[in-house]
Amino acid sequence: MEKSWDEQYKNMWDERYKDEHYVYGTAPNVFFKEWLLKFTQGSILMPADGEGRNGVFAATMGWEVTSFDLSTEGKTKALQLAKEHHVIMKYLVGDLEQLEFEIASFDAIGLIYAHFAANKKSAIHKRLNSYLKPGGVVIFEAFSKEHLHLKKINPKVGGPNEVDMLFSKAEMIADFEDYDILFLEEQEIFLDAGKYHQGKGSVIRFVGRKRLCSFNK
Repeated sequence: MEKSWDEQYKNMWDERYKDEHYVYGTAPNVFFKEWLLKFTQGSILMPADGEGRNGVFAATMGWEVTSFDLSTEGKTKALQLAKEHHVIMKYLVGDLEQLEFEIASFDAIGLIYAHFAANKKSAIHKRLNSYLKPGGVVIFEAFSKEHLHLKKINPKVGGPNEVDMLFSKAEMIADFEDYDILFLEEQEIFLDAGKYHQGKGSVIRFVGRKRLCSFNK
């Protein structure tokens, strides 16, 4: 019986994270680190946290971290990394569509290379929005739609192959419409994160604060 796209995607990440090394490294994403340090510690949700480099960093900075990912292999390595850094994080395994969190229960959300299926990504962003407190912040970095030509030149830079899984500034404005934009740019940057993110890539970087009078459900 042919596996669904979701099953294939989960299996891909489990296979990748079985590697004995941390395939995206153990240092936090540079943009995430820079912006997280600007905010007062609280509770943070880390979707698609993989091997935990960003969630563990947040925990070392005093944040109460809830991470999740499709991959059980990712969870194992994330908890090991947390142990090495003498911090505690909550890590759930599953699809966001099956996971439930309390409405308006997090002070921040970190979305770092959290690429979802093209037909789900906007709905997932809207759902995540409901879990964020008014006044809470989203810190986001992921590949832009201009990234594909750079990946063709250098496959080692990584990223999805489907343009609809990539992001644009317009999509960010639409998905997070009830936010004050603190930062939004499309940039070409040099990635040096493990063996799967090496080289020049095109990314969308976004930081937004959820308005106190947000009407999104």
